[in-house]
Amino acid sequence: MPAERQLSAAPDRWLTIVGIGEDGVEGLGDEAKRRIAEAETVFGGRRHLALVEGLVRGRAQPWPTPFDAGMQAVIALRGQRICVLASGDPFCHGVGTTLARHVPADEMHVIPAPSSFSLAAARLSWSLPEIATISLHGKPIDLIRPLLHPKTRILALTSDGNGSAAIARLLSELGFGPSRLTVLEALGGQAERLMSAQASTFDLKNISPLNVLAIEVESTPEARILPLSAGIADDLFEHDGQITKREIRAVTLSALAPRRGELLWDVGAGSGSIAIEWMLRDPSLCAIAIEASPERAVRIGRNSVACGVPGLTVIEGRAPVALSGLQTPDAIFVGGGGTQAGVMDAAIDALPAGGRLVANAVTLEMEALLLSLHAKHGGDLIRLSVSRTTPVGSMQGWRPAMPVTQWAWVKP
Repeated sequence: MPAERQLSAAPDRWLTIVGIGEDGVEGLGDEAKRRIAEAETVFGGRRHLALVEGLVRGRAQPWPTPFDAGMQAVIALRGQRICVLASGDPFCHGVGTTLARHVPADEMHVIPAPSSFSLAAARLSWSLPEIATISLHGKPIDLIRPLLHPKTRILALTSDGNGSAAIARLLSELGFGPSRLTVLEALGGQAERLMSAQASTFDLKNISPLNVLAIEVESTPEARILPLSAGIADDLFEHDGQITKREIRAVTLSALAPRRGELLWDVGAGSGSIAIEWMLRDPSLCAIAIEASPERAVRIGRNSVACGVPGLTVIEGRAPVALSGLQTPDAIFVGGGGTQAGVMDAAIDALPAGGRLVANAVTLEMEALLLSLHAKHGGDLIRLSVSRTTPVGSMQGWRPAMPVTQWAWVKP
């Protein structure tokens, strides 16, 4: 059995990360103050450095503009006594997460302060495990769309003083105008302030850039709600008829079996519905939609924003050429263009061991190809048929949709 790795708080760790709140030095413990004073270099935002100015004996180094995501200035001083100042909890959407990509845990000593989420929940008497939290700092506000369900409580980190008004407008446009919004400014500091308004009549002014937005979601009957289930309604997507219908899409997502942190290739994406629903299953999931039609590729981009997954990557191009050089996928869906020479072979070759491939066929030619692949590689082959009621004179009858043959395979 391997020896347990011990992570001590020994003082010889070269990097200290200190979480600091709006109360500045008053909110720091003795150890945090000592480590700031002993540091040869103290990194932080100008606001943070101003808060601890009386403690710093070494060099005070503001973060560069633009911010260095690689933290090269910190890494270059490895072995010296370095302190980094962070807002609240360094590992709650903070600089600690970025540093941990470059510095092992046993080289760091972290002294966190309460996060903005914790402070906001305390002010509102909200239970953190029972609410949704999201960072929209420097990110598209459309990311909030999947969270908009009636009676949901949300805490959102915003980018600046204009973020709350922008979110209020989005909520109103989507049918969530009755929602109650509370802006919590400068939490933990002398300038702390809470202000509330309804999304549809949001008129709060002079909002501090340092704010958290609390949302109590209420909806109108027309609200655009993205359900948690796979196979969301077809009319939630803009399309020209080239879309995997909701019942088939639900089965397809089940066969693709998304797991946290995975990447999907959606080949011949059409409306992008499979890639979008893949990403909706969990925020850690990523997808690349490959579509030969320029018009459809642009439409996929609009759908991804409207469905709250603006991070979907859209590649305009024809497979298999467009697949070259893409990041290795964990799963591939082939919904269109599968009979194009080399597409299925390229998909099979691109998958790593354990990767999943799902392909749907509505034409006889694609079905014949899937039958051949099933005979060669194995996997699961199923046929799906859906019928819907339509008027037959003054009565109702069943009208079958085109049947779909689906091949699902796991690469050995």
